[in-house]
Order: sequence, then C-alpha cells, then structure tokens
Amino acid sequence: MSQYLLYAVDLVAISVLVLGLYFPRHRRRDLVVAYLGVNVGVLAVAGALGQSTVGAGLGLGLFGVLSIIRLRSTELTQHEVAYYFSALALGLLGGLPGSSTGLTIALMALLVVVLAVGDSPRLFPRYRQQVMVLDRAITDEVALVAHLEQLLGARVHRVAVQRVDLVNDTTSLEVRYELGTGPTARTPAEDQPSWPGATR
Repeated sequence: MSQYLLYAVDLVAISVLVLGLYFPRHRRRDLVVAYLGVNVGVLAVAGALGQSTVGAGLGLGLFGVLSIIRLRSTELTQHEVAYYFSALALGLLGGLPGSSTGLTIALMALLVVVLAVGDSPRLFPRYRQQVMVLDRAITDEVALVAHLEQLLGARVHRVAVQRVDLVNDTTSLEVRYELGTGPTARTPAEDQPSWPGATR
C-alpha cells in the first residue's frame, strides 16, 4: 500500500512542479509534455524493476541513459535542465521500493520547494544574462564595459568576449549585468518587453 501512496505522491509532485511552477513561469508547452512523460515513464520502469529480481543499479543506469538522450536531442537552458532532472528524480523516488515512505515523501517535497524558490522571479530580479553582437569591434575591455553599461542602462558584472571581427566591425559577447545600477538605469519592470504576453 505504501508503494501506491508513493505513486500518488509522485503524480501530485510532478503536477505541481510542471503545471504549477514551470509552465506559468516559462510557457514552453513542449517541455511540459517532456517532463510529464519522462517522470511517469521513469516511475513505471522503476516500479516494474522494484517488483522483479533486477537490481536497482539497472534503474540508475536507465536514469543516466535517459539523461544523455534527452540532453543531446535539443538545447536546454540551465533552469530547464534543473526541471528535467527533478522530474527524473521524482520518478525514481516514487518508483524504487525499499526506502522509508516518510523520507521519500519529504525528499519529493524538498525537490519541489527547491525549484520553487530557486526559479522564483523574486530571487535576484535585477540580474540578467545575454548573448549580444555589437555593431562595433571593441578590443579595449574598459571601453567595452562602458559601452555596454550605457547601452543596457545597467551595471555590468562580467563580460566574456567570444569574437572580435575587425573586418566586419562586430563584437560577439556574453554579458552579465544588474538592472537599476548603471548610468542610465532601468528597473526590471522597464526592461520587460512591451507587447502583451511577452516574457524575457
């Protein structure tokens, strides 16, 4: 009976994680299907392995194989990778027998809470990261930072130059910055796109 309870708790946890947290915040429907499918699939496989003579090591091996296949199939951002591994972990926790029911439920709750807090828009709301291509070839780091701060209206914390093209006069870079602290500061609300339903 305790195993069926864990199945039910897993379904509740993945629903909260995906439908209550991920989709309202990021609005990517294809990953909703992926997260739900992976979680229920891992839950089913882990549950079946738990009732057979096959060891849990095979289940963990499947965890690794699924991770490699999924991560190589498309480009995921870091927060999407976190949700993906959480979906996998919830499925394994709910499907593999042998652990204390109370401990397993507590670990599932911990995963959901950590994602809720870590991916909250209220956590470091002023910080941004962008990959940019400037229409100027800038080789001086001080001048580059000053130009970016003027352009973004923010304080630049880190710049990683990827390419300086002196022929076409462009600079490709990744910049990490903080809104509201530069020479022409903008607030996080002002930095949001103006069209309805858009997110950044």
